[in-house]
Amino acid sequence: MNTTILYKVRKMKKGLLPFCLLALLPLLASCNDWLSVQPNSQVESDELFSDERGYKEALAGAYSSMVAGSTYAKEMTFGAMAVLAHEWTNYPSSSYGDMPAYDYSGSVPTGLITSLWQNMYNTIANVNNILSHIDADKNVFKSNNYNIIKGEALALRAFLHFDLLRCFGVSFEVNSSMPSIPFVSEMSYKVSPQLSVKDVAQKIIEDLLAAEDLLKVDPILTGEEITELIDNGYLMNRQMHLNYYAVKGLQARVYMWTKEYDKARAAANVVITSEAFPWADDGLLQQSNDNSLATEQLFGLNNVNLQTLADTYFNLEYSASNFSLDQASLLEYYDNQTADYRYLYLFKNSTNADQIDYRYLQKYTPSGGGSYYTNKLPLIRVAEMYLIQAECDYRSSGSGLDGLNALRAARNVGSLENNPDDFYAELIREYRRELIGEGQLFFLYKRLNRSSIIGSDADVIALKGYTFPLPQSETTAAQRQENR
Repeated sequence: MNTTILYKVRKMKKGLLPFCLLALLPLLASCNDWLSVQPNSQVESDELFSDERGYKEALAGAYSSMVAGSTYAKEMTFGAMAVLAHEWTNYPSSSYGDMPAYDYSGSVPTGLITSLWQNMYNTIANVNNILSHIDADKNVFKSNNYNIIKGEALALRAFLHFDLLRCFGVSFEVNSSMPSIPFVSEMSYKVSPQLSVKDVAQKIIEDLLAAEDLLKVDPILTGEEITELIDNGYLMNRQMHLNYYAVKGLQARVYMWTKEYDKARAAANVVITSEAFPWADDGLLQQSNDNSLATEQLFGLNNVNLQTLADTYFNLEYSASNFSLDQASLLEYYDNQTADYRYLYLFKNSTNADQIDYRYLQKYTPSGGGSYYTNKLPLIRVAEMYLIQAECDYRSSGSGLDGLNALRAARNVGSLENNPDDFYAELIREYRRELIGEGQLFFLYKRLNRSSIIGSDADVIALKGYTFPLPQSETTAAQRQENR
């Protein structure tokens, strides 16, 4: 039996978001693997892609499928990835089993890992369905929409494969020739081959370079003014799509992973010098009108259920599902710099008398500053580009002060006058302060191949804790090689 995915477009009720979602059926247990996917009906795919609107809806559906608790609306941001990086003092420990000790053998970690794998490859399958049709349908597109939709689809395929690689492949620092994951680039019943870490990375880079070329017509780059009168405003709100600068930011991440630091710095510098992503205004932060640092987001997801997420996981009145820091830990994070805007404005005190010492992150609490600032779930921000710049400068010249101090200044923290005695320790702490709850700290530890993580006594390298085991469906049915 082969696993199949049925592609249908389900119209949203009038008054809700003006796009359609791809309805994904639950995946069945398969004697092949999660990656043997293709549309259940070619007729349905042909109908979906009969006009430009179908491509727009299909791409919107792919983005929407990422707003799931098993991936970016929890586990890949403030959930499992943050727990593994020991970012929280308090969290729902029963939801993660032995994951904080880097033991992935139990039923809870196995379930989380399998769900992550399944859902991300599910989205990749939907993206590949777009890409398998789009070149034959160029004539259905208006203006630059062919370039932009195809460019975003390629970038999204790269984005998802890169996070899968960071989860299921060892770092370049360990062994770039180690078997890792399949890179799935077509719709087929055939089992996709497992590739080495470096081969997957190369395919990701190829997709990003192709996306960059296509997105040179992106209004966020060209400066073309888009209004609702132009194609119903389709090319507005480019930060909620994998736009040109988001592709450059993702390139910077990938090149850091592949240890191509000159290329990483160049990509990050394109974003920085564009000045398209200004630092969040402290006045808006103070009034809780920009909790997600919206202006700084190169790429984020639109999460219309953000209030539910905040009520469930960052509830000031306390919830058994809450993630939080205690006051002493929060002060330690920010080096007792209580004027730091992040310390001042991005955390709120518990209103529950029994948890008065708890501090709750506000990045996932809807903002009050108007439609531009609310419902944004950050995935790539400009602050990370400054941290990449700092590290690349340090590696090439021995000084990473420019990038670090630019970020510190934006957060109302005094400049470092000299390079820290341990630059990488300081870099980790700055990632920890800046990107808490965004899922990037664990991957930094992994890329640097650090044996220890702040807050844990475990030897993560000895435990092979940086690399998830492949799901059982992969190792038994597809006969995958050891990835750890």
